[in-house]
Amino acid sequence: VPMEHLDRLTPYVGGGEDEPSLTRLGTQEWGRAVSRAREATKKLAVDLLALYAAREVAEGFAHEPDMPWQREMEDAFPFVETADQQLAIEDVKADLESAKPMDRLVCGDVGYGKTEVALRAAFKTVLAGKQVAVLVPTTILAQQHYETFTERLAPYPVTVEVLSRFRTDREQDEVIARLKTGEVDIVIGTHRLVQADVGFKDLGLIVVDEEHRFGVGHKERLKELRQEVDVLTLTATPIPRTLHMALAGIRDISTIETPPEERLPIKTYLAEASDDLVREAVQRELDRGGQVYYLHNRVKTIEAAAAKLRELVPDARVLVAHGRMPEERLSDVMEEFGAGGADVLVCTTIIESGLDIPGVNTLIVDRADRLGLAQLYQLRGRIGRRSQRAYAYLLVERGRRLSDTARRRLETIVAATELGAGFRIAMKDLEIRGAGNLLGAEQSGQIHAVGFDLYTRLLAEAVEDIRAATGMGPEPARQAAEPLIDLGLPASIPDDLVPHMPTRMAMYQRLAKVRTVEEVEDLPREFEDRFGKQLPEELHHLLYGVRVRVLAKLAGVASVVRKRGSIDLKLVDEAGGARLALQRAVGNGVTVGNQQVHLPESADTPWAQSLLEVLAGIEAFRQRMPEAQS
Repeated sequence: VPMEHLDRLTPYVGGGEDEPSLTRLGTQEWGRAVSRAREATKKLAVDLLALYAAREVAEGFAHEPDMPWQREMEDAFPFVETADQQLAIEDVKADLESAKPMDRLVCGDVGYGKTEVALRAAFKTVLAGKQVAVLVPTTILAQQHYETFTERLAPYPVTVEVLSRFRTDREQDEVIARLKTGEVDIVIGTHRLVQADVGFKDLGLIVVDEEHRFGVGHKERLKELRQEVDVLTLTATPIPRTLHMALAGIRDISTIETPPEERLPIKTYLAEASDDLVREAVQRELDRGGQVYYLHNRVKTIEAAAAKLRELVPDARVLVAHGRMPEERLSDVMEEFGAGGADVLVCTTIIESGLDIPGVNTLIVDRADRLGLAQLYQLRGRIGRRSQRAYAYLLVERGRRLSDTARRRLETIVAATELGAGFRIAMKDLEIRGAGNLLGAEQSGQIHAVGFDLYTRLLAEAVEDIRAATGMGPEPARQAAEPLIDLGLPASIPDDLVPHMPTRMAMYQRLAKVRTVEEVEDLPREFEDRFGKQLPEELHHLLYGVRVRVLAKLAGVASVVRKRGSIDLKLVDEAGGARLALQRAVGNGVTVGNQQVHLPESADTPWAQSLLEVLAGIEAFRQRMPEAQS
């Protein structure tokens, strides 16, 4: 890659763990991949905008401003809302109070208060005389949400029910019948809620927790409902900012990035499995009155793992939970553990989604190398929900050689310990997964093919084009091509000035984004401040090249090429009848053609200075003659 194009390099981020297939330069393979991605983004943009347009014209229900009971219920919230959480609540309420149906995604790290946003929206909907359905991916989570909603809304005449496999068929039939007559205000359940036999008297709001975990049929049903009722979707998988921007105006997204004030980062350790380590970790948690999740993700050997744990820590009360247990037994186990009736829960990844048991502050993951990054991240979010310091131990088999992928994944999760790490660069894989979850499987394939940065650029362009074509937005202002600058000078940021490669690349990217003369003036000072040395000649040449590029773009010059004692400037537009005026603007000694300006190098004036003066002259000419710019 030529030095002047280094800014075009971006790290490939494609999601998933497969290596991208490489294409040779100069072949059509890459062009075809980009073309396929462009078509896919167009199709997606059309679908999203069709849904958006349908919502714009749909007659929704406009809620009244908050009633006294709403304010009273919110004042009883035992924590202080974070600024982000408050903004998300305000966004949701504004949507509810508008006449068009809401379709908002609230995206926030595990334990950052998304449930509270949903609870307030649900209560507001019930106070308006409408019903609410809360759709969650697991039975355990349904039970947990049911308990949270029931407890918070106990002082008010609100009927909350749960519809999941923890209930008998007869109980389920009863709840469905009462939903149809309007006796149930809020129903919380798994995919059972979107089945054909479930009807409502007057459904006003659907809250969907982690929509990507539902099947295609369920998603289609939700898509239909989106045009009729308010929909609030919650996700803990971060959505990248660039995607957020590309979807601006067609998908309403609120992001909660601030951790609750009293929450501490989770200490995470990667270690080889040993009895001593497990015994010490469990004992330490018991000594401070807490509880432990011991994750053993193989149902066949889970009872043996629990028996071994009872041997290692005889004082510990141990329970077992996994998805293949009879529903009632699983429900009883979770209830008993949640109430503090046991010290250790030996379980599978059944605890991954949304469980909130504040007493659990240690997580031990057996064979952590077998789990994906998103799973590990979500599992770790199940602990440290309050002000206690939490500990996560990721154990791998003693003496086992890990694959590069597994090792990288585990190192990533250990490194990303600061709060809100889900929104940091270390979680890029998770973000791509978040993008795929939001956009669907076909788009995930395109992201993998061309990389995330290019994909989001194509999507943003597709959305802009279709908005313009359908009259929903202005004509997109495409950036003019950057001028080609070839001055024949050695120009670079030397390795000995900035030895750290990622920092050096970031500085090249920074130089590429410079657009004004004022920014150019600040560059030498910025380099001296940051790297504290006298600037070498090749860096001065590079900064001079940036100045020429900025001035050339302002002057409408497409290329500046220096060779064999002269400099040729090619203009974007033809000079036409204004050639004489342009000649006067650039001065004598310079030859002006219809679309070219030829500057011979002279012994009297340094060529570098002459070039800047000629560019300034062309720009002044363009300013005086607006028609020359058309």
